[in-house]
Amino acid sequence: MMAKLTAAARNKLPKGAFGLPAEGKYPMPDASHAANAKARATQQVKKGSLSAASAAKIKAKADRVLGKKAGKGKTKGAKPKGLPPWLVTPKGA
Repeated sequence: MMAKLTAAARNKLPKGAFGLPAEGKYPMPDASHAANAKARATQQVKKGSLSAASAAKIKAKADRVLGKKAGKGKTKGAKPKGLPPWLVTPKGA
């Protein structure tokens, strides 16, 4: 569930906390808001209300908030985190 963001708290956010800082849209004070911003941006592009370039900016900012590295998908050959080595099947096995 996304944390509540009051108007007062939103107004106190720095410009850099928004996916589109010049417009003050898509606030991302935490991970839940960042994930939501990515989803909303995708919806707005499909609807025709947001350009693909703006959506890319929002998604890049959201990925930084979420701690994801730039680029698509996982790094090739990367092992899933949290699994013991005997549960990870090497590629080509």
